Amino acid sequence: MPEKKTIEKARKDKSEGKSASTQAGEFVHQEIEHIKEGKHGARSTKQAIAIGLSEARRAGVKVAAPKNASKATRTKAEHDNAAGAKPKKTVSRTRSKATSDALKKEGHSAASTASLSKQAKSAAAKRTAADRSASARKAAKTKGPEERSAAARKAARTREKST
Repeated sequence: MPEKKTIEKARKDKSEGKSASTQAGEFVHQEIEHIKEGKHGARSTKQAIAIGLSEARRAGVKVAAPKNASKATRTKAEHDNAAGAKPKKTVSRTRSKATSDALKKEGHSAASTASLSKQAKSAAAKRTAADRSASARKAAKTKGPEERSAAARKAARTREKST
């Protein structure tokens, strides 16, 4: 069950016109925090992200399934989106407890700095240059003048280091 503050943050992101993935990021962040705090574990960082995305969809964030996702993942995403669109139906206590107990038996290394870094690097490596470029262009459009100049300074520092 997502925390109230997470739902509020996601709503704020939506009202600011931010993308669905940014809104869902709040839920993923919460999931990682839960693992770090020891509330439960996860088998892998990917599983932690998947749980966060599922919670986001069930809370009403319209996150599409990835293009290269399996049929099962796509179906799960559709079901979660449908659950987020209609009034909340309570999950049975037995099922809820079974899920919690299973996650409590998992380890906490999925939220370690090393595994989060490894996951981020492997995800970034899968993106094409054109995709990264388009993302940077979109980011430049949505930034204000202060953020733009800060990004320009950072880019200049990076270029300076690489030469």
